[in-house]
Amino acid sequence: MKKIFAKMDKPLFFLMIIYLILGLVMVLSASSVSAVLRYGVDSYHFFIRQLIFVGTSFLLGFLILLRIPTKNYPLLAPIYLVSVLFLLFLVFSVGVIGGGAKSWLDLGFFNLQPTEFAKTALIVFMAVFYEKSIKTKKPFAYQLIPIVISIIIFVMVAYQPDFGGAVIIAGIVFFLFLAIPFGKDSRVDFIKYLGFASILAVVVLLYSGSDIFNGAQLARLKFQAPCQRYMEDTGYQVCNGFIAYHNGGLFGVGLGNSSQKYLYLPEAHTDFIYPILVEELGLIIGIIVLIGYAYLLYRILKIAKQSYSLRNAIICYGTFIYILLHLLINFMGSLALIPLTGVPVPFLSYGGSFNMNVVFMMFVILRISIENKTQKEKRELAFLN
Repeated sequence: MKKIFAKMDKPLFFLMIIYLILGLVMVLSASSVSAVLRYGVDSYHFFIRQLIFVGTSFLLGFLILLRIPTKNYPLLAPIYLVSVLFLLFLVFSVGVIGGGAKSWLDLGFFNLQPTEFAKTALIVFMAVFYEKSIKTKKPFAYQLIPIVISIIIFVMVAYQPDFGGAVIIAGIVFFLFLAIPFGKDSRVDFIKYLGFASILAVVVLLYSGSDIFNGAQLARLKFQAPCQRYMEDTGYQVCNGFIAYHNGGLFGVGLGNSSQKYLYLPEAHTDFIYPILVEELGLIIGIIVLIGYAYLLYRILKIAKQSYSLRNAIICYGTFIYILLHLLINFMGSLALIPLTGVPVPFLSYGGSFNMNVVFMMFVILRISIENKTQKEKRELAFLN
């Protein structure tokens, strides 16, 4: 284990730990009131569950994922993807509703959200698939297999309806495909096929009876001037987020002293955790948190560029896109720059499935950083000999 720790990207590892601890602190503070007044449970209820989620995912990542060589991923990726597809199909028959979407599977001890696992499954599968297909110079039609699978998953997620999850899946696949080293003609063909597939997906959703285009979902497209629409759902939530930002000022009102968590922000410990953080800890700390995220993303990109295999580079780029999209969509939604879609903040927001996937992918990136250093040492040794 000492050898593994010596070779991993330590700034990324410790930054992850810092954000996980900060997330636990903020979940405890943001959820303590709503846990009692809204859900009728103990004030520590969400904190304890988050601690279990984080602790379990961290241990699994540290003891298992950190030790599995990425050369085994070609065998594991298809199994993972097929399992996720099965779970998504299972949601339609036995799924439970939460937040207006039938997106969860009740496992008794916690609700599993397959959509979150679909995001990471697609990243790993695309990495494995395109490393092999590019090496063997497969025809372009063959290269579209992951795209077809992605469209199927997109439709299934949108049908729940989980618009935020569907958008992130589409974004991951689109930007990751653009990052793969295809020829120029292939990219043009891809954009043409994607346009056709997008139209087809919309048509399927329109005629399938999905609720993604119902009044409540369409109301989210009206996102500007939230405080002038205070009586509307989206206006009410975002405006109270503005109030939280304003209350915090530069230095905050103090940890645990937020006023907006007293049911003004109904999702204070999930989607609106960042406004609560700024209200309690202040704008300065809020900016430092954003800078930390930027540095974390930079470390992932650096590991991607140092990778000795296309597979590992694609995994890093996919994880970069995954985290960045969650950050952009959440922060821009809370600032009324884009429609509010209910997307959590990596490491900070409450949520089992989402946090487990983020932590797992971080350990995969750390494993890649270990392999990068190992390969570098081997090449240096071979050069000296």
